[in-house]
Amino acid sequence: MEHKLTQIIEAILLSASRPLNIQEIGSVFDEQEKPSKDEIRSALNNIEESCTDRGIELKKVSSGYRLQVRQSLSGYVAKLWEEKPQRFSKATMETLALIAYRQPITRGEIEEIRGVTIGTQLMRGLMERNWVKVVGQRDVPGRPSLYSTTKEFLDYFNLQHLRELPDLPELPDLQTIDMELPLEVEVPEDTSSEVVISH
Repeated sequence: MEHKLTQIIEAILLSASRPLNIQEIGSVFDEQEKPSKDEIRSALNNIEESCTDRGIELKKVSSGYRLQVRQSLSGYVAKLWEEKPQRFSKATMETLALIAYRQPITRGEIEEIRGVTIGTQLMRGLMERNWVKVVGQRDVPGRPSLYSTTKEFLDYFNLQHLRELPDLPELPDLQTIDMELPLEVEVPEDTSSEVVISH
């Protein structure tokens, strides 16, 4: 039964479009055959061990577990996709970095550190990707919204916790922030205002 359980969970993770936690994995079983959390963890360990010499790996991120292509091989797989890598402006990357490292933070505080106004479209874009959310209001006149990153942000960048973010030099030295994030970035030759993320 242990081997069968490992096969079932592997199939579930391969089919899922997002990371799954242990409770979600257990929910696919009928009540009478539902494995315990320890049995699920054991099966996940089996999957992880079986992937040691394979092109895929079991990765634990903030939202749960997922099977994914090994990071070292992602460059080969990326060639299968015709679409261009997602492009983000330098302003977007600086804003995202400030939210990640200084959260919770208000839009006004971000603007003060960056020295420029943040466009509404920029914040909306981060929220539409579910990388940033409003978590409350600062108790000052106007009660500005406080922004923090989400589990989806952690999942996208292969992180389980914010403490896995790399250490930064003293803020607000923003010239190095987007370089320090755990991203593979390259600046296109034709422009210095965009950052390309290969993921």
